[in-house]
Amino acid sequence: MTLHRAGVQDEVEDPEGPGGDHLALTVGFDGERWLVDTGLAGGMYEPLPLREGTYTQGPFTYAMAPSVVVPGGWRFTHDPRGAFTAMVFAPMPVELSSFAAEHHRLSTSPESGFVRVLQAQLRDAKGVDMLRGCVLRRIDAEGTHERTIDSADDWYDVLADVFHLNLTDVAAPERAALWHRVHTAHQEWEAAGQRAATP
Repeated sequence: MTLHRAGVQDEVEDPEGPGGDHLALTVGFDGERWLVDTGLAGGMYEPLPLREGTYTQGPFTYAMAPSVVVPGGWRFTHDPRGAFTAMVFAPMPVELSSFAAEHHRLSTSPESGFVRVLQAQLRDAKGVDMLRGCVLRRIDAEGTHERTIDSADDWYDVLADVFHLNLTDVAAPERAALWHRVHTAHQEWEAAGQRAATP
């Protein structure tokens, strides 16, 4: 297994190359290299060969292509319904320590999306489940289904039943505080959206 410096990117490749906000994983098997990245939110379900082309897995279609910015690098493009647009990674192997600074920023900065919004995502063979705050979304062959979770009990049931995150070992006061934080952020997000929609 090889670790690569990577970055989640938009439609156009960043001329600076991968920013290091993601760690890509590749392996060699039977004379070919494969992307086996399990850390891409709602990404692929099975490994993808480092070969230019399009690949369908369940309801999603992905693309692999050589990077236009990083010599020897690769660009993985997600299905348009995915949680991100693309990921680019450099070919050179790196050590885990190379990601320490960016990991700290993403884990602690008030500007980080991972700090601002609680997220859980789980890909399966038929689609993906995504929880952002209080909004649960399922994308599969039948389309996109979304619902808002309004109670702490339902929210913790979703974490356990859908994402296999059983938090029964967390004490009741901490569970209540987590739900309060998530629900308050959701209400503020809803209020901001309503204000933005008001002419």
